[in-house]
Amino acid sequence: MNSPKQITIRNPAPALTEKLKAIAAERGESLNATILRLLEDAVGTSERERWLEGFATWTEDERVELDEALRAQRQVDEELWR
Repeated sequence: MNSPKQITIRNPAPALTEKLKAIAAERGESLNATILRLLEDAVGTSERERWLEGFATWTEDERVELDEALRAQRQVDEELWR
């Protein structure tokens, strides 16, 4: 299914428009980028959400492998901390 290149939202309330503009300015984003991000977050299709979904599909073996790899990085060299 092809995604539309443009969606038009008609007659937003002035307070909504001002709030969206304020959020965009605060984040240094365009109004369009802000609206897209907020919509994606609201319906659960944000890039971060899709990325996080990958972690829910790990097998037990993959989880153990990650834990073992992280364990090696968590070792504290006592000599360095004296």
